[in-house]
Amino acid sequence: MQFTLIGMAVAAEDPAASAAWFTEHFGFTVGIDLGWYVNTQHADHPNVSLDFVQRDHQSWPQASRGRNVVGTLLAFLVADVDAEFARLDAAGMEVVMPLVTEPWGQRRFQVAGPDGLLVEVLRMVAPDPQWLADHGLAG
Repeated sequence: MQFTLIGMAVAAEDPAASAAWFTEHFGFTVGIDLGWYVNTQHADHPNVSLDFVQRDHQSWPQASRGRNVVGTLLAFLVADVDAEFARLDAAGMEVVMPLVTEPWGQRRFQVAGPDGLLVEVLRMVAPDPQWLADHGLAG
C-alpha cells in the first residue's frame, strides 16, 4: 500500500477545544475549522493529520456516534522524554502514568488528553539484558 498521509480522527465533544489542546501542548496548528470538524497538522510532520469530529455529527460512523473515546492511546516518540515530562507536568497536565523506564526498552509517561484520549510520550532506551533473556529475546 502506498499512501501520502497518515491521519487519525477523534470523536470530540468540542472539536475546537480538543484541537486547541494539541496546539497548545504539542505544537499542532489548525488547518481547517468547520465547527463540527477541525483538522490539525504539525509543521515538522506535514504528512500526519490529527482531526477532531463532533461525536454526534452525521459524518461520524453510526455505530459509535455520540459515544466517548475509549481505549485509544496516541503516542509521540521524542528525543528528550524527561524534558517533555517536566514541561507537561508544569503545565498542569493530568499525568495518568508517571515517567518510568520499562525493561523492554522504553522510557515513557502518559497524560490524559481531551475526550478520553490518552497521550503517551516516550523515547527508546537500551532494554534490560536480563529482561530480554528472561523473555527469550537475548541472542
